[in-house]
Amino acid sequence: MTDATLPVNVLAEGMETVRRAPPGVLVVFGASGDLTHRKLLPALEHLSRRRLLPAAFSIVGVARTEMSDDGFKGLMAEAVPNAGPGWAEIIKNSAYVSGDYSHPNTFKQLKSRLKSIDEALGTGGNRTFYLATVPDVFQEVAAALGKVGLNHPEPGGASRLVIEKPFGRDRESARELDTALHAVFAENQIYRIDHYLGKETVQNVLALRFANAIFEPLWTRNYIDHVQVTVAETVGVEKRGSFYEKAGALRDIVQNHVMQVLSLTLMEPPGTIDADGIRDEKVKALRSVVVPSVEQVANIAVRAQYDSGWVEGIAVPGYRQEEGVSRDSQTETYVALKLTVDNWRWAGVPIYIRTGKRLPKRVTEVALQFKAVPHLAFPKAAATGLNPNALVMRIQPDEGVTLRFGAKVPGQAFMVRDVLMDFSYGAAFLEEPPDAYERLLLDAMVGDPTLFIRRDEVDIAWGIVQPLLDAWANDGAPLAGYAAGSWGPRQADTLIERDGRQWRTP
Repeated sequence: MTDATLPVNVLAEGMETVRRAPPGVLVVFGASGDLTHRKLLPALEHLSRRRLLPAAFSIVGVARTEMSDDGFKGLMAEAVPNAGPGWAEIIKNSAYVSGDYSHPNTFKQLKSRLKSIDEALGTGGNRTFYLATVPDVFQEVAAALGKVGLNHPEPGGASRLVIEKPFGRDRESARELDTALHAVFAENQIYRIDHYLGKETVQNVLALRFANAIFEPLWTRNYIDHVQVTVAETVGVEKRGSFYEKAGALRDIVQNHVMQVLSLTLMEPPGTIDADGIRDEKVKALRSVVVPSVEQVANIAVRAQYDSGWVEGIAVPGYRQEEGVSRDSQTETYVALKLTVDNWRWAGVPIYIRTGKRLPKRVTEVALQFKAVPHLAFPKAAATGLNPNALVMRIQPDEGVTLRFGAKVPGQAFMVRDVLMDFSYGAAFLEEPPDAYERLLLDAMVGDPTLFIRRDEVDIAWGIVQPLLDAWANDGAPLAGYAAGSWGPRQADTLIERDGRQWRTP
């Protein structure tokens, strides 16, 4: 195994190395779109600035939009106005192919351009195809690549397909997509990307658990009372109303982001910290989640939609007043959900999940609340400000970890209250963590699938949420409302309060 294919940044025990992409071409379908301009091109420039891209590297954009090579190069320069010196060289080596994805000539032209780039730059037949398109054309593009033979690696090279979420709209469509992709590409060529897994703090869940003897022994039903996962956004649908009408919070956030973070939180220690070891344990964790029946959905889940209100001091419209949204829309912008896990580690520990738009604060966190002490050795009046211990992993925006514990208040009286021990990435390492797309793009080009989602993970995650989709499609639960700027509907509070617990206030 060479340093270009190592799943972790280690060549030998005790010797670290910086991974760099091998010579190759990144082909971006949907190159004229927002994702390419806003995320992919800046991430690639940052990799170039950090000297993680080789001299023999090219970006080939493919889209329906009519554009010349020079037009695409101008778009690349515009996407990163203050680029480092290496970006100009990558721009010079790049090219553009315009054409409809349904037209064979588009892919014949692409194949010809790739051959010319291989000969001119020495990129060795390494191709990474990134589908930054609408999901409707995933199957069409994959099939077209197969028809011109671009799914088969050149001798000594690699051919990989990176696809963005959503991976289907439900379990059935996800399986159909999976079948179509595997008719052209092998599973080890397919990289299903969820940018949450590229975040440093998501990866730090593994480090926190498995590199620290003080935490892992406590990570069980013996000490933990319950787990809360919160993904809160202050923004609304932001001119994506027509897309969101087809998605909703359950598909957009819970089925992918939440399930990925949850699997890392619940998983058993892997035998090896590599792609197979980590992904095998993630799948085992998700398989242990108890799938509710359609009849149970009304008792374990709440769906809601935001009304008009105030967010960060600004008046905002309700969801049904947003551009592209039906005036009688039944799409949920908020989901609260209670899950249980049927395995030795987590039996009896409820998992509470909530996600929503137009909430008071942008925050993504996983909170493990520990059980209360079995006996207070001092009067209850001395501990009125004391809550059970909690370990909170903040994924965004203030990346870090907080531990809540009790301490005596200074003074003559014996009073105990909560205090916080806080770790912040920015303060500890004096640098901003790299953007998630930087890590994931590099991993795809290197051929490291660790932080990408395997086919069985996708299927199991859809299986967990499918009963909710079925129940809500048949009006199995009413659609509640909540004021923009609030923490959600009263029904969500009832969901957790009837178990004698309450939502955290981040």
